[in-house]
Amino acid sequence: MSMSPKEYKAFAKEKEPPRSILGNCIKAFLVGGTICVVGQAITELFVHLMNMTPEQASNPTVAVLILISVILTSLGVYDKLAQFAGAGSAVPVTGFANSMCSAALEHRSEGLVLGVGGNMFKLAGAVIVYGTVAAFFVGIVHLILGTGGQ
Repeated sequence: MSMSPKEYKAFAKEKEPPRSILGNCIKAFLVGGTICVVGQAITELFVHLMNMTPEQASNPTVAVLILISVILTSLGVYDKLAQFAGAGSAVPVTGFANSMCSAALEHRSEGLVLGVGGNMFKLAGAVIVYGTVAAFFVGIVHLILGTGGQ
């Protein structure tokens, strides 16, 4: 039995399980919001326990969130959370750390250099490159407009 692409698309659509858009939005909001609340709590700890300003606490907060994400990914917990939450776990910086750690774990049997190092940036490389290029052009515009440090 062979199907045309149009028939196959209709057949696949018929067999696809229904998705609750509202339910998915609520799950994404709750999980993403919880990640943000945890981040804010970490910031408050740095501010109150280490006598940092909120601006000084922002970089260590991001580092701690990345560390937590990598640990949870290594234990297989973050992937289950991502399946449940969808974009709610993918949008914060923890999702980016998860994508890099997952790629590294997937290829660790091939060795540290060719496996982990060579494959870690396959997914994240484009994000890093475009983020760096965008930051460069924003910096140029910032310099041209003369808004730096005033």
